[in-house]
Amino acid sequence: MDERDEDRTSQAGAPEADWSHDAALDARGLQCPLPVLKARKALAALRPGERLLVEATDPMARIDFPHYCAESGHRLIAAEADATIYRFLIERAEASAGG
Repeated sequence: MDERDEDRTSQAGAPEADWSHDAALDARGLQCPLPVLKARKALAALRPGERLLVEATDPMARIDFPHYCAESGHRLIAAEADATIYRFLIERAEASAGG
């Protein structure tokens, strides 16, 4: 994995997740459904088991990404938010119905 993210704390004080990732997607400034659509395309370019870090500013992302992962079979490893940015770490599934 080429990119490593520094340690982050979740708002709920949950245990630290391993935020290492293979690719990153800057979806800041994009509105629903574009963050998920761009993440779907980025995940399609990854190998199974590789991880995508997504950063978004659209509040709907809090709902959209967990739902997308549940529907597509990808694994939502971690999610966090600060005042303006929502971050999601998604692991590509072996085979997925939704991309």
